[in-house]
Amino acid sequence: MRRVDGLLFGALALLAGCGSPPPGDGEGAIDTRNPLERAARERGIVRAEASEPAGVFERAHDLGRDAMCVVPDGPGRWRFALTAAFGPGLSCTTKGTLVRAAEGEGRWRLSFAGTPGCDVAVREEDDELALPGRLPPQCANLCPERASLAGLRLPRASWSEEDARRLQIAGKDGNRFRPCDR
Repeated sequence: MRRVDGLLFGALALLAGCGSPPPGDGEGAIDTRNPLERAARERGIVRAEASEPAGVFERAHDLGRDAMCVVPDGPGRWRFALTAAFGPGLSCTTKGTLVRAAEGEGRWRLSFAGTPGCDVAVREEDDELALPGRLPPQCANLCPERASLAGLRLPRASWSEEDARRLQIAGKDGNRFRPCDR
């Protein structure tokens, strides 16, 4: 009888795995038939790949919060506002424009307002925007004191333009404002 039970258990285990893809096969695949997946995509919560940079990039850490909002600013052009915290009383807040980068230099090119020549190519990989580890010398005055945006990495929090317009950051006076809401 034990042999029959063992065979029955083995047959049931094989049947249970029939509808599942093999391990490693289909990793990263999206089930667009799943109603939760469809709803999340319709609301801009998740996307398979960002063809446009609009949305929010944000992370909290021990020293504060880094955040960036990106909204459309004409055909093939976006504007952004960015804040990075480096500890109590030390932060960097800047803004500028964003366009698609030339082939081979990254996916996007940030141009910082009020800082001629401070243009950097950035890439979004695995839903994280990464600034290069070295910025041009023209970017030296973007942040106060020894702070720098070099190497800053910001995970994508939203693909939604509405979320980007609602993002609040602290101004120099400590009051919160919405830099992308105009």
